[in-house]
Amino acid sequence: MKAMIMLEDGHSFSGQAFGAVGERIGKLALNTAVVGYQEMLTDPANAGKILVLTYPLIGNYGVADKFNESDTIWTSGLIIKEHSRIYSNWQATGSLEAFVKAQNLMVLSDVDTRTLAVHLRSKGEMLGIISSDCGQVKELQAKLDAFRNKPAISMLPEISVKTVTAMEKKARAKKKVAVLDLGITRSLLRQLTASGFGITLFPYDVSAAEILKTKPQGLILSSGPEEDVGMGVVAENIKPLIGKLPLLGIAAGHQVLCRALGGKVVKMRLGHHGVNYPMSLPPSLKSEITVQNHSLTVDADSLAKVKGLKITGYNLNDRTVEKIESKNLQCLGVQFDPASPGFDEVHPVFAAFKNMMERSR
Repeated sequence: MKAMIMLEDGHSFSGQAFGAVGERIGKLALNTAVVGYQEMLTDPANAGKILVLTYPLIGNYGVADKFNESDTIWTSGLIIKEHSRIYSNWQATGSLEAFVKAQNLMVLSDVDTRTLAVHLRSKGEMLGIISSDCGQVKELQAKLDAFRNKPAISMLPEISVKTVTAMEKKARAKKKVAVLDLGITRSLLRQLTASGFGITLFPYDVSAAEILKTKPQGLILSSGPEEDVGMGVVAENIKPLIGKLPLLGIAAGHQVLCRALGGKVVKMRLGHHGVNYPMSLPPSLKSEITVQNHSLTVDADSLAKVKGLKITGYNLNDRTVEKIESKNLQCLGVQFDPASPGFDEVHPVFAAFKNMMERSR
């Protein structure tokens, strides 16, 4: 079925649609990773976005339930160059096409994603509308204008757990950690479990007093949709916890933590979405390769005003803040995704947080 993507600056790209039909609106976000399309689609951090995958062949290894980061697809749409008609992977249980049809996701394939990527890198991230109706340009532009002018609605009530949820009955025998669910992924939960944490999930809008009632040894602010309007409320809610117990902020949770500390979150012209992003670790000459998925960043100058806080990681390409630490405030924040190094290993960030929890005792 013929379809197109219309950008808010008037540029359009044609292609073929499969999955759902109709129209989908969202902010376009490039992702340069070679694999991981299923994980990206089911990651709540991508809620409402139209993903543009720069790798040219998508769907060639199929899908499997074990790789879902949540129960549903959160993206508004997906744009790819070529959809593989066959898949080959010993773990696969189905095709990408069947997966998106079941989840009612609209996919636009046969798009010149190289030209689209260059355009977005030149002009910056922007809204777009995928349409299988291929309506008039003026009509699509009017729909984009109407969408942009609508009051923003938080997706956190839909994404986060509804009630306080203990993940394991044997949590008492482990280090008790509270997790503020802003869109936590299954892969992150697996790493926390492997780290020996007794996990209790809390709704995004829980108060500091409610968290403290459970007497956790630390609090983790999970990743999630960073541009959600509800993140400001979350930052205000956790302010009373600073200095009272160890805090770890991950991705969007890192931004929330920095807001609570008095930092300022600013928009990037073009975000970091993909793998192999280099991070420097001053004052050493060491660096680290990271997975990143963010269009906002914390302003370094605003963090310099926070007493006792240090920036301990920068993106090597543009010097954006990737990691913060404070012993006095008992805070650790990482803008990157602390993905497992592989083979069920745990990222060193969680060991560092466990050490912080030990020191706080």
